[in-house]
Amino acid sequence: MKRILLFLIPALVTVGLDRYSKILAVEMLRNRPPQSFLNDMFRLVYAENTGAFLSLGSGMDEKLRYWVLAIIPVVVLLVIAWQALTSKNMPNMQTLAFGFILGGGLSNIYDRITIGKVVDFMNLGIGDLRTGIFNVADMAIMLGLFMMLPFLFRRTPGSEAPATEAVSADHLADTAASDQNPAPEAPKSEE
Repeated sequence: MKRILLFLIPALVTVGLDRYSKILAVEMLRNRPPQSFLNDMFRLVYAENTGAFLSLGSGMDEKLRYWVLAIIPVVVLLVIAWQALTSKNMPNMQTLAFGFILGGGLSNIYDRITIGKVVDFMNLGIGDLRTGIFNVADMAIMLGLFMMLPFLFRRTPGSEAPATEAVSADHLADTAASDQNPAPEAPKSEE
């Protein structure tokens, strides 16, 4: 039961906040100029995105775009849900992370299926260096992915070290000691 709650609460909160914020964005930002805050570090600007992240895929054929941006992600989210709910050894933090990813994914997919586009309305940056326009669902997906990072580099007992693991301190100390005190050379035979 605890695992189900750890998974469903962030998913449901994300969907609720994202749906509500998009309703507000449509009512308060559509057909209006961008609003700037914090010396233009944060902007509220209405955008309708027919593609994926940063409008990738927006130029695809409509049928292909539907499959790539709606149907395939639903399958991926079902696999995530199954993994989060059935894994016996998944840490609580990873279960929470999957909940945020599921909630963000479901909310954006809901937009794609029902209106054919995703409502985005937030932008961050300094000067000309700016993010793409995003929404609450995108933030939840990124939060979930960020929460998953520690698990990508973690070793499980009995497994080999991941290829990206840093060299151990013991290995570095052994290497440094052998460099400073090289083994005596074997005597050379005279011929």
